[in-house]
Amino acid sequence: MTSPAVTTAVPATIVHTEPATHSSTKRFALGIFDDEDVLLHAIDNIRAAGVKIYDVFSPYPVHGIDDALGIERSRLPIAAFFYGMCGLAFALWLQFYTLGFDWPMIIGGKPHISLPAWIPVSFELTVFFTCHGMVITFYMISKLYPRFKTPVLDVRSTDDKFVVAIELDEQSSQLPKLTQLFRENGASEVNQKEMTKF
Repeated sequence: MTSPAVTTAVPATIVHTEPATHSSTKRFALGIFDDEDVLLHAIDNIRAAGVKIYDVFSPYPVHGIDDALGIERSRLPIAAFFYGMCGLAFALWLQFYTLGFDWPMIIGGKPHISLPAWIPVSFELTVFFTCHGMVITFYMISKLYPRFKTPVLDVRSTDDKFVVAIELDEQSSQLPKLTQLFRENGASEVNQKEMTKF
């Protein structure tokens, strides 16, 4: 079985005419894969070789990739519980203040402060705070906030390719070793790319 062809050319669109500061410029070795099974196997082998993977980009969620990358379980449910408790507390305070003090009304002969009657509003505001809080938190930690141009290491990762990104040092001295490592694990292409903002 022949090894897949490998290229190490840098696209012209990523060449910068002005030198960027070290703090904002990152160089990456990109391994392009065509199949998700080959990708998962490659991730295991690359990590076993002691290489740290910066990130993996895929056109759709790949089952098992979190475990392969060694990503810990998300703490987003903890934030969801906190947002839900805030919503519940706000709902109880709102009804307690409005119906008990600000504008008390007798509805169906119930007392002004009636906890059973507050259940629907309390439930709705708990869900409302939880959903919106989780979405905003997810966007913030994923850096998916609005911007004029979203940095993409390889646009094909939004179509039909799987991209493994490994951050290089300033001299890119690891590139030959990484190129060989990608080739041995089924990468159909290997590229180097430099990003000024990521």
